[in-house]
Amino acid sequence: MDDRAKTLLKALVERYIADGQPVGSRTLSKASGLELSPATIRNVMADLEELGLIASPHTSAGRVPTARGYRLFVDTMLTARSVDPQNAPPEMSAARGQLQPDQPQRVIANAAHLLSSLSNFVGVVTAPRKASVFHHIEFLRLGERRVLLILVSPEGDVQNRVIMTARDHSQSELVEASNYLNSHYAGLALDAVRERLQHEVEALRSEIVALMQAAVQAGTEAMTEGAEQMVVSGERNLLAVQDFGSDLGSLRKLFDLFERKTELMRLLDVSTRAEGVRIYIGGESRVVPFESLSVVSAPYELDGQVVGTLAVIGPTRMPYDRMIQIVDITSRLVSNALSTPR
Repeated sequence: MDDRAKTLLKALVERYIADGQPVGSRTLSKASGLELSPATIRNVMADLEELGLIASPHTSAGRVPTARGYRLFVDTMLTARSVDPQNAPPEMSAARGQLQPDQPQRVIANAAHLLSSLSNFVGVVTAPRKASVFHHIEFLRLGERRVLLILVSPEGDVQNRVIMTARDHSQSELVEASNYLNSHYAGLALDAVRERLQHEVEALRSEIVALMQAAVQAGTEAMTEGAEQMVVSGERNLLAVQDFGSDLGSLRKLFDLFERKTELMRLLDVSTRAEGVRIYIGGESRVVPFESLSVVSAPYELDGQVVGTLAVIGPTRMPYDRMIQIVDITSRLVSNALSTPR
């Protein structure tokens, strides 16, 4: 694609984001600043449409960007500067006062509200992942292939889980497994225990290793169960979005997504493993479940370690440069607030 086509595509995307209306050749001629005849512009637009970067709605002679068009725009044409929170625009500077060092739960809730209010879309923040550490573990045989897992945290909290085993274990085998875990791994995070079990237990019988691994998995689930994993703010903002307001079916699916949160957690988990701000556009991959939805996300840190993700979720027709700044600044403010000694 030559520079002329890129300039026209950039102008078309920017105009569509601003107006929400299909862009015709005459409007595009003015917006691009190129001195091209309407016929030349129509030819270039036809080429862009053939490449799958723009599409022509049935009810209009104008064109709109496709998911591929948005992706090319975001990856190669967007000029969003990284802004230091100290030099942020006034409305973003005010955010610092809402994210002062406090209880982590309050910081997360305020961050979700802040993302929503600044973007006028939906703000989502996953809660910091706590390391699941155990102080003592015990197995109790309940019956054939049924074992009660008793897990005690360093704070004295007790969690119980019934696990099904691949084969029946005697109580003496269960004692052997619990003694090994307590003597070698007490005080470690369960994720670290899982990792070490894969490399350090060659001397143990394989069936005991399988029991330990099942216990670690069940223990992780037990210690994280019931914790608030995500805060969502501003779902009602989508009612005012032109792209969704007239489609009740899409709105219902979106609200189901925010209600269930499972798909949302999977999406943000992908973002946690990426560095910096990332943009996911619906229709281009399975990451975002709806074609008309985009997600701008960034991880945040606690003492230099990534512990969660925050994001703005809205229509594909969103001002990406502004959303990038909002998400970037908020992630750094959250990181600072959580890492500041209280």
